[in-house]
Amino acid sequence: MAGTGFVDEIKDKCNIVDVIGRVVSLKRAGSNYKGICPFHKEKTPSFVVSEQKQIFTCFGCGATGNVISFVEKYYNLDFMDACYKLGEEYGIEIRRGSPRDRERIERLYETNRIAARYFFDNIRKPGSPGLAYMISRGISVDTIKKFGIGYADESWDGLLNHMKSRGIDEGILMSLGLVSKSGDRYYDKFRNRVMFPIINSRGKVIGFGGRILGDGMPKYLNSPESEVFLKKNNLYGINLTRSDMASKDQAILVEGYMDVVSLYQAGVTNVSASLGTALTDNQAKLISRYTKNVVLSYDSDQAGRNAALRGIDILHSQGLKPKVLHVTDGKDPDEFIKKHGKLAFDELVDKAAYYADYKIDSLVRRFDLEKTDGRIDFIKEAVKVLNTLGPAERDLYIGKLSELSGVSEGAIRLELSGRKDVPQTHGQRHDAEIKDTGLTPVEKNLIKILINDKSYFNEINDNCDAFKSITGKNIFDGIAALITEYDEINTDRLRDLLDETSLAALDDISENVIIGGKEKEVLDDCINRIRIQKLQNRYSQISSILDLTDDSEKIRELMMEQMEIQKELQRRRH
Repeated sequence: MAGTGFVDEIKDKCNIVDVIGRVVSLKRAGSNYKGICPFHKEKTPSFVVSEQKQIFTCFGCGATGNVISFVEKYYNLDFMDACYKLGEEYGIEIRRGSPRDRERIERLYETNRIAARYFFDNIRKPGSPGLAYMISRGISVDTIKKFGIGYADESWDGLLNHMKSRGIDEGILMSLGLVSKSGDRYYDKFRNRVMFPIINSRGKVIGFGGRILGDGMPKYLNSPESEVFLKKNNLYGINLTRSDMASKDQAILVEGYMDVVSLYQAGVTNVSASLGTALTDNQAKLISRYTKNVVLSYDSDQAGRNAALRGIDILHSQGLKPKVLHVTDGKDPDEFIKKHGKLAFDELVDKAAYYADYKIDSLVRRFDLEKTDGRIDFIKEAVKVLNTLGPAERDLYIGKLSELSGVSEGAIRLELSGRKDVPQTHGQRHDAEIKDTGLTPVEKNLIKILINDKSYFNEINDNCDAFKSITGKNIFDGIAALITEYDEINTDRLRDLLDETSLAALDDISENVIIGGKEKEVLDDCINRIRIQKLQNRYSQISSILDLTDDSEKIRELMMEQMEIQKELQRRRH
């Protein structure tokens, strides 16, 4: 088959009811099938599979798609791996390059598999130094077997001779970094090391990490990159832990192989590690298949802190929600969990510092807040952190920065907006005296845009249903009255139209909501948020209607509308 024709063949040959029916108990409901959704907890079935359209939709959590989408989501696979899985099960050929290329790649995978088996057999031999070492580190035989951990003995050609006996030549071994060459002589690259096979999400051995026994150097020796192994695209342990990352909706990232193994053995099974390099964008994207919530658990020394700062920036830039924990008693997670156990580690995870908190805390450590220039530099750097956050988050952290530095909240807001002037205030109301008016951030921004520039009135008036709070409606109605009568917004006249609560809210908006000359950008963002909310409301409304109808044609129409809503929501959120 050429191109991506295999996708159509999969859809033609793989009946979605059969595929889903293997893992979800389905019962016929009219022309469709219903069952308990496998993607969220529910008691009443809201998961519908249409055999006619070959799609599934959950009216509880919103999951929807075709047979490939289901396999991706259920088994935590990417698109191509889901296709490979279905292809193998239904006898569909999925070509990856020329036959010669595919044969070579499979040969590399098979070579790594044979090497991993050789190392594993070595660690099981009586008197194995590798086994003795792992047991001394508190790792059980069952855990060794689970991770396929092995041992490369001290001989110079043990692996080399074994692989040659299996018909594998030195060229392939060299390309995978399993042997080295000096002059005309080949020899094993890994010697007297505990071997950690690196396995991708498809269960293929792609490389190795070797930990030296004794004081030799380097302490850890990793496979070089090859056609089947790119460090930036893979994580250690992901083959075992990805399902738990998804089910627990959280991933814990650590620095080393032993951290992963020790935490997993102790019951922290949603854990993984980068492969001897700083966290990469591709690794962050790999994690995002399973969860958006990531806790970095790196060493508590300065190098670990620096790695955590780089890591959370990478994760945050990819749309994930990173936190950081540093073990409080022990140099690394491996040591801590052996000393204190899982419950104590879980407490550390629960108390992990959120992205912005950790970055601000790092700035506190960096600058001397007892000195004026230290406070100024601190605020300038901290504002950069706040600019990576959404409006609501920014607002929460302004007070914290003020408390830490002694700089007023107003000055920090001006620093955020880049304005040099001092904001005008009406009266002497303190923030603490302003009542909770129920105004949403969208309402506040829309009001501030109108105060700044009346030319946006018609566009905002078209979306006036965004004003849901009584106070928001009062202020907007006052503005609308002034536009109608005077074709302008005079703040003194507006103040005369408002009650005390609305007046206090208006003063708060005037002083504390900073648009920074970006009225159009902020308005577009507000309108986008308004439309997202409307789409979500319509989606929920459709779900309620579906629960009340047995009309198969109506169900089909509503399901199609929900699918379109999902597509539109995805577009607007990106």
